[in-house]
Amino acid sequence: MAPFVLTAGTPKPLGAHWDGRGVNLSVFTRHARRVEWCLFDSTGQHELARLPLSARDGDVWHGYLEGAAPGLVYGLRVHGPYDPANGHRFNPNKLLIDPYARALHGSFQWTDAVYGYVRGPSAGTGIADARDSAPFVPKCVLTAPLPAARARPARPRTPWTETVIYEMHVKGQTMRHPGIPADIRGTIAALADPNLIAYWRELGMTALEWMPIASFLDEEDVARHGLTDYWGYNPIAPLAVHTPYLASGHVEEIVDTIDRLHAAGLEVILDIVLNHTAEGGANGPTLSLRGLDNATYYQLRKDDAEAYVDDSGCGNTVDPGEPAVIALFHAALRYWACEIGVDGFRFDLAPLLGRWETGRFDANAALWRTIAADPELRDIKLIAEPWDASTRGSALGAFPTPIREWNGRYRDDIRRFWRGDARTRGALATRFAGSSDIFGHAGRTPGMGVNFVTCHDGFTLADLTAYAVKHNEANPYGGEDGSRDNLSANGGVEGPTRDAGVLAARRRRCRAMLGTLALSRGVPMFLAGDELSRTQLGNNNAFCQDNAMSWLDWSALGDPARDLRAWIADALSLRRRLRCLRLDAFYMGTSPSDVADDRDLRWFEPDGREMDDAAWEDGVQRGLAILVSGPSMPGKPRDRLFLALNPGHATLPFSLPAPRGIRAWRIVLDSDDDTGATRGRVVPCGSPVDVVPGGWLAFECES
Repeated sequence: MAPFVLTAGTPKPLGAHWDGRGVNLSVFTRHARRVEWCLFDSTGQHELARLPLSARDGDVWHGYLEGAAPGLVYGLRVHGPYDPANGHRFNPNKLLIDPYARALHGSFQWTDAVYGYVRGPSAGTGIADARDSAPFVPKCVLTAPLPAARARPARPRTPWTETVIYEMHVKGQTMRHPGIPADIRGTIAALADPNLIAYWRELGMTALEWMPIASFLDEEDVARHGLTDYWGYNPIAPLAVHTPYLASGHVEEIVDTIDRLHAAGLEVILDIVLNHTAEGGANGPTLSLRGLDNATYYQLRKDDAEAYVDDSGCGNTVDPGEPAVIALFHAALRYWACEIGVDGFRFDLAPLLGRWETGRFDANAALWRTIAADPELRDIKLIAEPWDASTRGSALGAFPTPIREWNGRYRDDIRRFWRGDARTRGALATRFAGSSDIFGHAGRTPGMGVNFVTCHDGFTLADLTAYAVKHNEANPYGGEDGSRDNLSANGGVEGPTRDAGVLAARRRRCRAMLGTLALSRGVPMFLAGDELSRTQLGNNNAFCQDNAMSWLDWSALGDPARDLRAWIADALSLRRRLRCLRLDAFYMGTSPSDVADDRDLRWFEPDGREMDDAAWEDGVQRGLAILVSGPSMPGKPRDRLFLALNPGHATLPFSLPAPRGIRAWRIVLDSDDDTGATRGRVVPCGSPVDVVPGGWLAFECES
């Protein structure tokens, strides 16, 4: 490249972009006095030049460097007032990451030089630190545009009624997989392995929900203990891939993997963290947005501009009402969806993306309007985590269509029921039927809810049945982190045991919860590894455990005591076979003819009596039977499914119903059957069937 000669360039698009002749850089900062484009050699260790962006268009600073090309290593330095009391934390001694960067180079090191203020026991943040942070922070790398002319497989565009989600960690999925070459284990390239793709398809999954893959940093306390922010919810550059996830070091690896997944009919939903950054609270480092324009990008407290609104629980919260923030979010979503090719997003702590300074959640917030107006984004899959760390409550059920929502109440009520809690039959019924109390308004449907029993946050399914309390001693907080209310039960022994009876009871409850999830109205989501009885040894907050505690243990394949794949696959096959289980409408519980046999949903006591108001309030009885009937189809018998559920501690006899035209019932799934011996057994209507504690039986009708 010739000697550095900077010309004015253009204010759009934001970030650094190559046009084939040179690079245009555009930076938004409202309160800055000077912006410098800092160029480094290819190692990122030697700063070659600081080029002031002299052109300014409103609050956008820009410049054009002719001859610059992909591979350019750079950072930003921004001059302005250092006045934390008034919300300003400019410090040109701190090299900043361009928030629009699509790749980063180099590692981050925790040292006093990365802080914008002089650290000390009582110094506060009032004195700006003069040390250069460049040697200790990642640099931005200019990437070439992805090839536009490449023919890519079509998106599967699986309807929501057919969607089954598998929440997974891109590293943990393959780190212990013996069939994956060692040099690509733990990377995105490994996820394109044909055997792994076949594994997901045979399990019945249609969409992989990847935990965050954008660049993130390890929190200081975590790093000090030799651990990492394994989950990736500590982001620093929303458009840049976390470099260790790329075996090749090139973003094309993700594109190729997604193309292979699409060709196999699998979608990719990306968990994206937009609500906060790794810069933390008032005492955190200055790495990007804080140094670019702290008062603009973050929500600061009205009574103390030196402090941050911390509704994320991570030290800061970005400002969802600021147009510059929305522009950054929009650019990130378009990049991942339109260029990389993901099929949707799961928004971490989603209420914060629509919660105004008053604290009120706004379903018509700027980000949701922006997505709705974008033809490339409005038709992809969008999922909200509908709670945050604030005290303002959950926004479950309040998000605008077409955003789906993680149904945390489904998780809790299913756990309570299968733990054997009293008076939980009504809650189980509501959740099984699609959670009309949450989504039954404004024309919404059961498919607006993503049902789950376990997710990355909390106990795995195996631990949910093996531990009564959390065991987080491996984390750096003395075991005090993580929720104390897990709605779990250990079956009489805490943790590992050789007691055959306890182990059998745990397997039954695992199968029962998986079966309930598979057949409930709504969109089912399964946690990766639950099909292999993955354990975290009772740790319910393994965010920092990048080790065998979190990675899938593939030795469980074929182990009858741990391998639950066949059960999940069979339950999901039943879901696909019976259309009545996938209808995106709430059960009516009535029929036009007012004939009981024609109702789409009926509930029974184990002895065959239909449930009445008093029965739902019964604090003693635990068992519950469900009869689901599909709509009448000309020339075809009605789909009918009977479920017998016993979450109690004693065996219960269940009487099989006798709908018109049905002579018997055939067992298709039995949570107490390790070998499949009872499958296919035919039982006449009206006959009793014993269901053991933790038992879950599914029957199809024989006409």
